[in-house]
Amino acid sequence: MKKIGLFIEFKDDEIKPANDGMVTMAQGDGHELFALVVNADAAACRERLSAYGVSAVVDITAGGGAWHPDGWADAVVQAMNACGIETLMGLTSPQGRDLLPRIAAVLDAPLVMDCVGVDLDRNVARTTQYSGKAMAEIQLTGRHHIYGIRAGAVSPAPRAAAAEVHAFSAVEPTASGIEVLSTRPGEAGTVDLAEADIIIAGGRGMKSGENFKLLQDCARAMGAAVGASRVAVDEGWVPYTFQVGQTGSKVNPKVYIACGISGSVQHFAGMKSSEMIIAVNKDPGAAIIGKCDYYIVGDLFEIIPEVTRALGAAG
Repeated sequence: MKKIGLFIEFKDDEIKPANDGMVTMAQGDGHELFALVVNADAAACRERLSAYGVSAVVDITAGGGAWHPDGWADAVVQAMNACGIETLMGLTSPQGRDLLPRIAAVLDAPLVMDCVGVDLDRNVARTTQYSGKAMAEIQLTGRHHIYGIRAGAVSPAPRAAAAEVHAFSAVEPTASGIEVLSTRPGEAGTVDLAEADIIIAGGRGMKSGENFKLLQDCARAMGAAVGASRVAVDEGWVPYTFQVGQTGSKVNPKVYIACGISGSVQHFAGMKSSEMIIAVNKDPGAAIIGKCDYYIVGDLFEIIPEVTRALGAAG
């Protein structure tokens, strides 16, 4: 049996929904799935993980308790070695981008981020290249293999198992030189951009950060996440965590609503796999118009408040 490690992420003390797709991607005959849970209630998530084929939940206790990228990376490596795990999968999320490269460095292992598919039997990762214009298959060699999985790349598929919980206390490593001064979690109850079914995003046409409140109000009304183009982030209107595109998050929602976004190649690379793209733009010649399924040529400052009101009335 090939042992596959799965680093499980949490939000608001609950398993992130994106983990279900990642676990589904790891399923296969001859695969033994180990969920690696760090400083969280492993027993409480055993049933949820069992439903997708996890046979063991490794309850890792890392020194200090709070998030520390080097400390957690070292704890995960210790657990992998103790369990005989040579393949590790995690999400290409802000936490995954911080953690997985550190684990790969400790293990001197190859790492491919933003995978949309993996063949764990052949050690091959599939990911996009050249702003999404090409799909690459990358062969990993060596003893260990690390994969960062794009959220939403695979739809969750149940596969019943009976997971057992195994406690593991990591030996606290020597000081790494990194001190975590504070962590600031996102607002409770909000939808993570990479995991959202619906995203409403703004670009240069939003004109200011204050105007993003229009999108946030609309997003709350439809249960969506708010995204942004790079220019909106560079202008300081919204934080980097909002950015969708080649240098931001790559998303796979069912519906992507682009408001005041021109539709550059770099932005399109981050949201082209959306099932439906809707554009709201005053410019009928904007590049996004030729890339979407539906569009409205008009003033977003008139259209979006009307959509929010209509959703509230229907609500």
